[in-house]
Formats: sequence, structure tokens, C-alpha cells
Amino acid sequence: MTNISPRQIRWIVTGLMLGLLLGSLDQTIVSTAMPHVIAELNGFSLYSWVFTIYMLTSTTAVPIFGKLADLFGRRLVYLIGMGLFLIGSALCGLSHDMTQLIIFRAIQGIGAGALMPIAMTIIGDIFPPDRRGKMQGIFGAVFGLSSVIGPAVGGFIVDHMAWQWIFYINLPFGIFAAIILSIALKESKGTEKKSIDWGGASTLTGAIVAFLLAIEMGGSGSSDGGMKHYAWGSPQILGLFGAALVLILLFLWIESKVKEPIIPLKLFANRSISVSSIVGFLMGMGMFGAITYIPLFSQAVIGTSASHSGYILTPLMLSLILSSIIGGRLITKFSYRSIVMTSMAIMTVGYLLMSQMGTGTSSFELVLYMIVVGLGMGALMPVLTIAAQSAVGHELRGVATSTTQFTRSIGGTVGVAIMGVIMSSRMTDGIADIRSDFADIPADQLNQLANPQALLQPEVKATIPAKLLGALQSILSDAITSVFVIGIIVVLLGLISAFFYGKLRMPKREAGAAPVKAAVDMH
Repeated sequence: MTNISPRQIRWIVTGLMLGLLLGSLDQTIVSTAMPHVIAELNGFSLYSWVFTIYMLTSTTAVPIFGKLADLFGRRLVYLIGMGLFLIGSALCGLSHDMTQLIIFRAIQGIGAGALMPIAMTIIGDIFPPDRRGKMQGIFGAVFGLSSVIGPAVGGFIVDHMAWQWIFYINLPFGIFAAIILSIALKESKGTEKKSIDWGGASTLTGAIVAFLLAIEMGGSGSSDGGMKHYAWGSPQILGLFGAALVLILLFLWIESKVKEPIIPLKLFANRSISVSSIVGFLMGMGMFGAITYIPLFSQAVIGTSASHSGYILTPLMLSLILSSIIGGRLITKFSYRSIVMTSMAIMTVGYLLMSQMGTGTSSFELVLYMIVVGLGMGALMPVLTIAAQSAVGHELRGVATSTTQFTRSIGGTVGVAIMGVIMSSRMTDGIADIRSDFADIPADQLNQLANPQALLQPEVKATIPAKLLGALQSILSDAITSVFVIGIIVVLLGLISAFFYGKLRMPKREAGAAPVKAAVDMH
């Protein structure tokens, strides 16, 4: 895109970074504030839904907003997404009970689904290929930063302000970002009649929701944190999986028939996009698995304080940011395959180290292992996005970008759920095996103490006999490290998938791309 001054670009990038920061920050900022929220709103039984509903709506909204951005322009759709995000944030802060909070988190998540993919698309529009790698690396670093510091920011706000401010803080920054982009980014209006693939959007959303709910709710016959659970072979879980399969088949049929599909199936005939989607899915499983379970290991097994465990991911964050920036620069010099396979190999080493952790692991060792994992993760973000963007012209760049973001997000959501099931199963089996060793402790008291949550509550942990405490920490350690073993398998599959990039690399210029219709202008 030509005729854009450096000043214009700075304003646009500033607005996009603010939006990206807010959208990704809200995935994790709630975690440390929730004990205060449920105490005030009296809603422990619905605890998990505050997280789950945000992931569900933001994930399913990503491909929909990506297609709408191609049809109706980046600026309009981005501002609509930001508006929904801010409305949801304001309503979350005004919630009087947990049901209201969950509903408003759903609205917030829908808006967040527009912020990252469209931001990446706009970057692809305003920067030429030789500068795109650097900018995607910086934006990937912002995403990593916000994902990791969320718990610490949430804890700080709750300690010094009311919990509602974890949502209200979005308003001034979000409004500022929206004003910047509404002024700086102007697009010419096309005369072509546009249509929206509502059938595809609804069936895709339904399939994802049914599949994720089946994973979230399957695995036991009891309730956990307020979400009813069922056995894997129960009619409820089989029905959800069946509904997901029927809806995804219906979605594929609709996409092959409609004029403007929400995810054009022809995209996956392109090797860059199909391989990037597969690698992104597997990378998401590995990335969010590490981010989710490392603090639990730090606090419950190593024994760090709750406040310290909120900052334990900082080394991972720093190495991820560094690697993301380096990866964005290296993409102009090396093939996609070279960078992605190297990154996946580094992640494999990191997961291998973490799978060997135990009750004797120190905080220093954990920090070193996280640095290795972060170095592998960071370079993947810009490479996967640029590989998809460079494979299509302007008219499909939005949906190509959102498709890679969507698959990574789905991978993270599915990965965390599956790893959580494995961890819980290992923990349950381990506790059952040691019950005979502690027959002197009354069954009801043992049930209360032999609970992973007891290891996270200092006042309860102090009452656990030393022998039982050591046994529980060992069991939890084995359960968590089994998650990292799964991470090794997932990342190795990603490494193998990256081989199929072949010799593809970022083009020096975008040959054959459709003429760019958008024009950026500062008034």
C-alpha cells in the first residue's frame, strides 16, 4: 500500500496494539480476581463458566469476523468488534450475580474475536512483505505478553481496587484505540453487492460449542466447579459429539455451495494455509498447555506463594517476546519449514525437560525450562500468520489470517481441556492407590485433604500430615508432568507437519495479488 506516511502508520499500529492487548489480556486477567468475585456474587457453582464462555464465544467469532472484514472492510468490522467488547466489559463490571456476569462475558468474548485477526490483517494490508515479518513478530510479542501478565495484572487490581475494574479498565484504552482507528484508517467503499454466509456461521459455531462442551463436561459422574460432568460413554456426551459431527458435515456442505463462504474451502488447497493451520492447531495445544499448568506446578508442588506463582511465567514471556521478534526478522532470510521445524524442535526439548520434573525440582530449574519453551513458541506466531497472508491476495487476506488464528485458538482450547482430563484422571488414580496407606485418617477427612485444591490453600495445606502432604505432592507432580508428555507428542506432530511446507518462503513481492481497494488516510 502506498502513500502512507510514517506518522499515519504509527497511529494505526498504536490503535491495533491497544486492541490486541485488551482482547488477549482478558483471557487470563480474570483468573486471580475470581475468588473475590465469587465471594461477592455468591457463585462458586458457576466458577468455571466465566472462563469457558469467553473462550467459546471468542473462538467461534474469529472466522466469522475474518470473513466479514473481507466483505465489508477492515475498519467497520474492527470497530464493531471493539464496540461489542467494550459494551460487554462495561456490563461485566455492572453484574449483580454470576448469571449476568457469564452472559456479559459471552458478549465480551464475541467482540474479542474480532480484535486479533483483523489487526493482523490490517498489518498485512499496510506493510509490504519485507516489513510485514518484523511487525507480525512485534504483534506476536504483544499477544504473548498480555497472555502471560494477565494473572499478575488481575491480582494487582483486586488488591488495590474493586474487582469490577478488571473490566472497567478496558473502557478508556478501548475507546482511545477506536478513535485512533476511526480517524486514521479509511477505506474506499466497493459497489459490489455483498452477502453473509449465516448458515455457515451458525453451523460452525454450533459444531465448535458442542465439541468443546463435550470435552469440558465429559470424564466423571459428578459436578466439578459447578459444571455438570458425565461419563464419556453417557448419552449426553455421545449426543454432544454426535451433534458436533453432524453440524461440521453440514457446515462443509454449506461452504461448498454458497457464493461467499465464511471459510472458503479452496483456501486449504493452498499448501501454505493448510500446513499453517495444522501447525497452528498443534502449537496452540502446546502453548496453552504450558501456560495453564506451569503455575499450578509451581505453587502446589514446588511450594511457591500464590503471589509468586502469578509471576512465574515471566521468563517464558520474555523469551517468547524475544523469539517472536527474531522470528519476524528471520522470515525474510529462511524458508517457513526451516524456522517452524527449528522452533518445534526447541519446544520439544523444553517439554522433555518439564516432563522430567518432580517434587525435587527447584524454581530456578523451572525458570530455565520455561525459557527454552518460550524460545520455541515465539518464532512460530509471525511465521504462521505471514505464510497464510502471503499465499492470497487482498480480497482473501482477512479470512486467511483469521483461519490461522482460529485453528490456533481451537487448538489451545481443546488442548487445555484434554490435558485437564488426563491430569485429573492421573490424580484420581494416584489418590485411590494411596488410600490404604492412610487408613488411620477418617475417610471424610481424607477426602477433604486429598484434593488438589488443598495444596493451593495455605490454611488447609498446613493441616495435612507431612507424610500425606508428600504423597499428594508427588501424585500431583506425576499428573502434571503427564500433561507435558502429551505436549511432547503434540509438538513432535507439529514438527512433522511443518516438513510439508517444502521450500515455500515469503515472496519478495506479492505477485498476482488482487489490487488493493483500501486506502489509508489521516484527516
